Amino acid sequence: MSHPKVLIYNPGDDAGDVYSLLEKAGCTLIFGKASWHTRRDDNESDMCAMAKDADAVTGRSLRTGPITARIMDSAPDLRIIAKSTIGVDDVDVEAATVRGILVTNAPIESNWGGVAEGTMAMILTLLKRTRERDESVKQGKWRDPALNGLYLGGRQDGYPGLTVGLVGLGRIARRVVELLMPWKTRIIAYDPYLDRSQFAKAGVEQVDLSTLLKESDIISLHPILTKESRHMIGKKEFAMMKPSAILINTSRGEIIDEEALAEALQAGKLAAAGLDAFEQEPLPADSPLRKFGHRVLLSPHMVSATRGESRRAGPEYAIRAVLAALHGEVPESVYNREVIPGWQERFGGRRA
Repeated sequence: MSHPKVLIYNPGDDAGDVYSLLEKAGCTLIFGKASWHTRRDDNESDMCAMAKDADAVTGRSLRTGPITARIMDSAPDLRIIAKSTIGVDDVDVEAATVRGILVTNAPIESNWGGVAEGTMAMILTLLKRTRERDESVKQGKWRDPALNGLYLGGRQDGYPGLTVGLVGLGRIARRVVELLMPWKTRIIAYDPYLDRSQFAKAGVEQVDLSTLLKESDIISLHPILTKESRHMIGKKEFAMMKPSAILINTSRGEIIDEEALAEALQAGKLAAAGLDAFEQEPLPADSPLRKFGHRVLLSPHMVSATRGESRRAGPEYAIRAVLAALHGEVPESVYNREVIPGWQERFGGRRA
């Protein structure tokens, strides 16, 4: 390779010196300065300038700095956009496919496993009223009956336990199923892209979306963000839910119509919600979701963020994808696989 240019648009604070692997391979690195607090239009202009003539782009998710068609057009020889996280909804995958650019993600266990654990933490926090009990004791109160929690699992005395409904049955949802199994609770799931055998293998009951919404005490959202899943939970769906239901979203904010969610909470059509992702991030100061007290558990889109060297795995995974593409090889975890034949004709076996 003759010093190919790699834009690292959002390296993350805990990636350490992992990107030095690219330097050792002879790459010229450009580190992005896009920020969660910078306007999207400003980020796009900056990233166009930084991506000029780049051979590869890599980084973590950044809602205010998506990889747009305009950014891709500033790099006519761009081979790959390698995400160091699972989600690719901040990449215009359709534009990349049209331009013959590979889009890869990093389905590492520390990431999707962390989301599953965070999902469980949200469920238990809301069911057991952990925050309220802590606050009560610190205020000098003791054993307030109003702070009784809900029992999650089934019991031998005949208590059936709560019904947990999973929308989407990918890696994260399947780990949630594994974590729920010892609780002996009923688990139902909806995923239109899987056949019946996949539900049986996961040990869950397959249902349609309306049945899931009507029968679940806890609804946990795990779909990827697509044109079909955008606002898939809106006014009509909230009307189907039990007024006692709890909604958990650790996927993408735009899965939910937030205006409809706020209306459902205000009208008592939903008991509580735990949210790690939002339609607009950071969450605006005037968002009505900030005003429901303990009925809404908010997290700053970092449910998968955990301490430890395992966080290096995502950038390392992405770097391997970048290096493979720069060597003219097709890497693992190509999201837009339909682009591979054309990509191989253009770049196969050719080093950048």
